[in-house]
Amino acid sequence: MYIVMVYDLEAERTHKALKLGRRYLTHVQHSVLEGEISEGDLATLKNEVDDLLKPGESTIIYELSSDTLLNRTVYGEDPIEDQRFL
Repeated sequence: MYIVMVYDLEAERTHKALKLGRRYLTHVQHSVLEGEISEGDLATLKNEVDDLLKPGESTIIYELSSDTLLNRTVYGEDPIEDQRFL
């Protein structure tokens, strides 16, 4: 499954969401991560995000059944491409 995760936390707490998201996904923009994830890891990520959030904060996870269903256009350097060569 392919997902996009977008988060909005208090400025001093954004590093916590980034650290959590990087365990499963690629950091592509400020407060945005994306990538392939198993259903089990997605369930774990959702639970961990829910535990992390304080009142007034939010995270949105967009789920796609496949990255082939996603029309993704990048202008400039693509952070995802860097991950494929590791």
